Amino acid sequence: MTLNNWAGRALQAVLGAFCVVLAAQAQPVKLGAGTYFLQPKAGDKAVPQAPFRTEAMLQRAAPTNQWYSTLIFDPKPEALFVQPITVKATPAGLEFALPSKEAVTSVRQDVEIRYPHRDPLVISPVAFEPGKAKLAAADDWSIGISFANGADDMRTTVVRGHPYVSMQLTRGDLRLRLPAAGQRLHEQADARVLALKVGGKTYALFGPTGVKWEAVSPTEWLARLPAGAGYASVAALPDDQAATLALFTRHAYAFIQQTRVEWRYDEAASRVETTFKATTRVMEGPDNGPLLGLYPHQWFRNASVEGRLGPTFDTVRGPLRLLAASEFKTATTYNGFVPYWPAITAVTASARLDELKDVMRKDLATAGRELQREGRSAYWAGKGLQRTLKLAEVFEQQGDLASRDRLLDMLKKRAEEWLGGDSSRGYVQRDKSLGVVSIYPEEFFAVTEINDHHFWYGYWIRVAAEVALRDPSWIEKDRWGGMIELLIADIATTERGRADFPFLRNWDAYESHTWANGVGKGEFGNNNESSSESINAWVGLILWGEITGNQALRDLGIYLYTSEIEAINHYWFDIHGLVFAPEYKNAEVSLVFGGMYQHNTWWTDDPRQIKGINLLPVTTAHTYLGRDPAFVKRSLATLPAETALWNRIAKKPSPPPPKDIWQDIFAMYLALADPAEALKTWERWGSVELGSSRSYTLNFMLGLEAKGLPDFTVTANTPLHAVFKRADGSRTYLAFNARKTPLEVRFSDGKRMTVAPGTLGRLSSTP
Repeated sequence: MTLNNWAGRALQAVLGAFCVVLAAQAQPVKLGAGTYFLQPKAGDKAVPQAPFRTEAMLQRAAPTNQWYSTLIFDPKPEALFVQPITVKATPAGLEFALPSKEAVTSVRQDVEIRYPHRDPLVISPVAFEPGKAKLAAADDWSIGISFANGADDMRTTVVRGHPYVSMQLTRGDLRLRLPAAGQRLHEQADARVLALKVGGKTYALFGPTGVKWEAVSPTEWLARLPAGAGYASVAALPDDQAATLALFTRHAYAFIQQTRVEWRYDEAASRVETTFKATTRVMEGPDNGPLLGLYPHQWFRNASVEGRLGPTFDTVRGPLRLLAASEFKTATTYNGFVPYWPAITAVTASARLDELKDVMRKDLATAGRELQREGRSAYWAGKGLQRTLKLAEVFEQQGDLASRDRLLDMLKKRAEEWLGGDSSRGYVQRDKSLGVVSIYPEEFFAVTEINDHHFWYGYWIRVAAEVALRDPSWIEKDRWGGMIELLIADIATTERGRADFPFLRNWDAYESHTWANGVGKGEFGNNNESSSESINAWVGLILWGEITGNQALRDLGIYLYTSEIEAINHYWFDIHGLVFAPEYKNAEVSLVFGGMYQHNTWWTDDPRQIKGINLLPVTTAHTYLGRDPAFVKRSLATLPAETALWNRIAKKPSPPPPKDIWQDIFAMYLALADPAEALKTWERWGSVELGSSRSYTLNFMLGLEAKGLPDFTVTANTPLHAVFKRADGSRTYLAFNARKTPLEVRFSDGKRMTVAPGTLGRLSSTP
């Protein structure tokens, strides 16, 4: 056999084996009654690859949808908005900056607040050229970036809320390039420190004992590092005072090595305690620990850090206050929810009971057609499933079980078409190399940019859990439970470092909210829009965990639900008045970016949709929207003027949206502040958001009219509870028992009741 023949046969064998592998991957994988695929079907695009990771990180599922995800996908990654600093990995080295506020007038004639990455310092090794930046480590709120070039490396550590970046080199010295001439400050304070005023901002570099700072030019410095001490750190300072520099110097040598967030749901007290821990390595000198920057949601009304907070940075998230500690805690009340509210009766709503029956008849007649006409992707299908489930819930509470069952059968059939794998509607695909579950067909870049998984899958998970309240067999492992748990694993895996799924895909553990974009692209970093749909996902986890007895998952859902509500109230609604800049005049933010916030959406300038996207879907689990009734009214009061301006200046899409688009969402939102007024504003045959129905809208408002507003001062020792208070001081207490034995419920004000399995308990009190 000639060498060429041997090589040809060998190549044929390799290609044959490769084709066998591809054929195996194309085969459907059964999971109970469901099916998923290991690669997309012909013509469908695959998820993007994330090659810019070190070998160790390539063994783990890719951390998509994070504040730093641009690093692993983009050969020219965007800036990272770390707070209070920004950094950017470039061929020249690491850019490091302290952003400042810019108020920019938008095309909508309102104001956007931006903190752009500008005029950075550039830090690079002297002895070798930086290699392509790769993600070298990822912990709960810190990352490592490697600039390895062969055996040489400059390894940097970047930490959320931390004004420092630490660096370690395999060999040689460090170069510092400035965007403008720098003025050296406090030169005699400490020979290890180079403090500079550059363009009105203060920076400091901290080298090891024996470092020599050499000025090459007004815009360039070298750090001559002593042998065996290839490390340094750089920090942005909030001012140029000597005392501030001394504080930063004391903590500059505690290099953060690992960050961890831990959560605990105290069921008896209905509180979530979150612990933030940073593990450090002291490079030299005494162990003074790190300086951590706390966001408003971490320091506001937090008695455990009062009197311990130091200097403050102005950031896009409001005042970031420094704490000299390696650990701190937050404690937040969990106010709970119940999956549905009691029936509307002639006693509770005599004047509108006939109206409720009328819209129920209409919704039942059109339910099948409405479910089939949804948009093409699983996002719209999920919204349609939840709308149908919530409609079934209204029929159930009003005593019409036959209609409830008809609706449940309808939605189960629709869900099974997608999850079964043999439908023309869509299918589930699992990419094991990246650690991602996708549902086709593609829309909103949910596959090609891994966008919005928590929004999409949240609907499906919640619907499946609430179906299981009526038909637990539907979510058994040999039926559809396995497919739902695959979606749960995609967005809610808590084990770190796994190869199949990343840790809490969309969750920013330090900022306590989610990010939507999978690849982290954008000049101002990652973004998140529909915060209320994030909450819907966590409601699904709570219900699924409670129904299946998975306490760890339930507690995770409670942690995510409670924490994200806190972040929403600060960074989307600013109900405490700590975050929004004076120049920002809108009542709320609709899009939160790493370095910007704005009153806008991705698809329209219509102010009704801009406002409504952070409200929908309004359900019994979204009562947090009414935490500040005055804010609700103030926010809705801006709609007429905003709409008039839009009508005057905007180019409308064709066809234009209904003039009253989402009026049902706004009516339910207003009902959380003033049910009687909300009922007056609602148009029975007006616009209906695709995730809701007329029946559910009216039922929701009538329920609040009967019970009163959500009472956030009273909690209970079970996760599924809610309390309401009328103007006369009387209260309604609700608790749902998803367990198989009777539940003894104790409310924090002393009220008690026993709830039978699978039922909603109700107790009323007089003032």
